[in-house]
Amino acid sequence: MAQQNSSCHYNESMSFFYNKNGGDDKWDSAQLILVQVVGSLFCCFILVSNAMVIAAVVTNKRFHYPFYYLLANLAASDFLAGIAYVYLMFNTGPVSRKLTVRGYFIRQGLLDISLSASLANLLVIALERYISVMNWKVHSNLTKRRVTLLIVLVWAISIFMGAVPSLGWNCICDLDRCSQLAPIFSRSYLIFWSVSNLVVFLVMVAIYMRIYTYVKKKTSVLMPHTSGSINRKRTPIKLIKTVMVVLGAFVFCWTPGLVVLLLDGLNCQRCNVMKLKRWLLLLAVLNSVMNPCIYSYKDEEMWTTFKNLMRCIGNGTSGQDTVNSQPPSEEMKSDNQGILKT
Repeated sequence: MAQQNSSCHYNESMSFFYNKNGGDDKWDSAQLILVQVVGSLFCCFILVSNAMVIAAVVTNKRFHYPFYYLLANLAASDFLAGIAYVYLMFNTGPVSRKLTVRGYFIRQGLLDISLSASLANLLVIALERYISVMNWKVHSNLTKRRVTLLIVLVWAISIFMGAVPSLGWNCICDLDRCSQLAPIFSRSYLIFWSVSNLVVFLVMVAIYMRIYTYVKKKTSVLMPHTSGSINRKRTPIKLIKTVMVVLGAFVFCWTPGLVVLLLDGLNCQRCNVMKLKRWLLLLAVLNSVMNPCIYSYKDEEMWTTFKNLMRCIGNGTSGQDTVNSQPPSEEMKSDNQGILKT
């Protein structure tokens, strides 16, 4: 056994690793079809909706602000998640056992990069909202250069996180350290991955709680001196809804999967993590489905831009002039005068 573990197994198929670590990745046909059908619907929505978000930010000059640039980057990461999941769906089940080690690294790397980018973007957006709220402005004072550097940093970190297992943090040369959920990933890497993401989650909770308490205090001070209905009612209500939806969606979609990864990393023998694998993955991808709805579709200006884009596509015309031809709404005018909008 010691001699076997002292050698590396880069030339073996994934079936070798599944058999060695005792992970049962067998799918019955009904489960596989269900996951592929539901996953395909998810992916279609992810690709179309996030492409629309990116196009809206590019074509509408009113979205040329730090928050919307970061929003477009979030949409880009979720778009990649859709592509990664399409690749995963048709390389899972019985097919996964036939993959080479390199093929498995590519499959998981794409997924890890996209999910890391989505999470990192959510954190950066939370920080941008924090800066704007603390200054009581609609948009932060981040320059285009700083926003660009943030976007580059997000993707650099995400690519690194996705490439770490293939760079050496794996169990190909030490089979005793292999996990069940990812049979060539070491359990220590799963612990690192899950704990780091849970820490980011806690940081996001702290940021949004700080935003909530600040705005609640600020509006209570301004309320006796303000006669505008938007200042008195819309701002705190919209903030509460946004915070609750963002945090609720993240907790619902990510926490179960991260906990299961942590349990697998801790080598929990009684947790039966393999039975939960496929459904928790669908739940995690659901977050990429929800993000456009949470951050974009509740925005009246964004909806208007979507309609103009679809009208332009239907008419076969350029979207730039049509999108920018709409006069700003009253709410947008009020926001530009300094009313907080989240």
